[in-house]
Amino acid sequence: MYADLKLLIDGQFLSGEGRASQPVFNPATGAVLADLPHASPGDLDRALDAAQRAFETWRKTAPQDRGRILKRGADLIRERIDAIARVMTLEQGKPLAESRGEILYAADVIEWYAEEGRRAYGRVIPAKTPGVRQLVLLEPVGVAVAFTPWNFPALTPARKIGGALAAGCTLILKAAEDTPGTAVEFARALQDAGLPPGVLNLVFGDPAAVSAHLIASPISRKVSFTGSVGVGKQLVRLASEDMKRTTMELGGHAPVIVFEDADPVAAATALAMGKYRNAGQVCISPTRFYVHGSILEPFTDRFVAVAQSLKLGDGTEDGVTMGPLVSSRRVEAMERLVADAVARGGVVRTGGARRGNVGSFFEPTVITDLPDDSLLMTEEPFGPIAPIVSFSGFDEVMARANALPFGLAAYAFTTSNATATAVGDGLKAGMVGVNTLAVSNPETPFGGVRHSGVGQEGGIEGLQAYFDVKFLAQA
Repeated sequence: MYADLKLLIDGQFLSGEGRASQPVFNPATGAVLADLPHASPGDLDRALDAAQRAFETWRKTAPQDRGRILKRGADLIRERIDAIARVMTLEQGKPLAESRGEILYAADVIEWYAEEGRRAYGRVIPAKTPGVRQLVLLEPVGVAVAFTPWNFPALTPARKIGGALAAGCTLILKAAEDTPGTAVEFARALQDAGLPPGVLNLVFGDPAAVSAHLIASPISRKVSFTGSVGVGKQLVRLASEDMKRTTMELGGHAPVIVFEDADPVAAATALAMGKYRNAGQVCISPTRFYVHGSILEPFTDRFVAVAQSLKLGDGTEDGVTMGPLVSSRRVEAMERLVADAVARGGVVRTGGARRGNVGSFFEPTVITDLPDDSLLMTEEPFGPIAPIVSFSGFDEVMARANALPFGLAAYAFTTSNATATAVGDGLKAGMVGVNTLAVSNPETPFGGVRHSGVGQEGGIEGLQAYFDVKFLAQA
């Protein structure tokens, strides 16, 4: 029922014979699902060479023809959704319903890029001198290398595959070793859709060694990464040696401000469901909850009730609404955050502990009465822990919300148009949701500011990230 794990290089799926490998675990049971082959340095060089050769043809392929292949790939992903969703849940842990939703969204992303690639227009600029043509041309940057994390093993690869291939670039994707099966199934669907050899290559291995090898090569011209701030900064340093284009979607710690005029029960319901999606392992998850003191208790009571209503368990089982964390190391990280919170005077209102002795389960948790300098309020938890604190005034809470160096997503709930406008203008984030958590769509830009990254994926911005701009003046 799990994927047949292989590398994809130059149109061929390669197994693990003669290669190093590592086990892939089911986070709900701890069982080994399969062995994942690692790409050797020779494999990486073959992938780079294949991508370079394929680029010379793919860049000249009509956007309509590139789009037809990508759209066919998206259709095949939808047709295979049941099998791919089970692979995702087995390796990542999220409930099957969440896996299906992510796969459908990922297919929509690929299809959107397939269509938008036909509209990657340049422009004509009228010249001051008669007989002179002035053109702005968009040219695919070349071979792109991309690195994706384990929390959304379909969506993050889809953003990079769709943007790169629709623009006419070729791509070497290193997907997460914790969750490789989903990426392998996506690669199979795209190959079955007619993708030429070398246009998409899929590799796995030691992350530091693979990234250093691919980025150091003069063949690669674009680097796209989704992951932690620390790793992103290191990859930018590597890319700067050869001035390669970069897109970095890095960590966040999204503040949520719930103003006194908001409905505390409705806001808490929406925010709790958003917080515990994918067990809190979401880069745009609401993670710091600032609630006006006048509605703090009804908000907190409802949030706790939603947390307690969740069914924690194996994502393949019926009725489960929250699965395990991806690994035991994430459980240990949650325990560290809770211990610090309690030591700093925080009150655990529900949860706060590992669940069971098998699998990487951690209870949906709510903690109140925390100081702003606690670990939970300053470090992205990336797990099912919600810190809820109070505020009294607009200027005060805006300063607290903007105090950290991150700026990926931020949220606010209010019924006042004036407050909505002021908070939308004042929050320092690449994406702001007012009375909604829906800040991610195929057609809208996705990315952060400050330490949360550089550049965007999604929308026309995500396509333009794979183009060089050339100005042509012809007399």
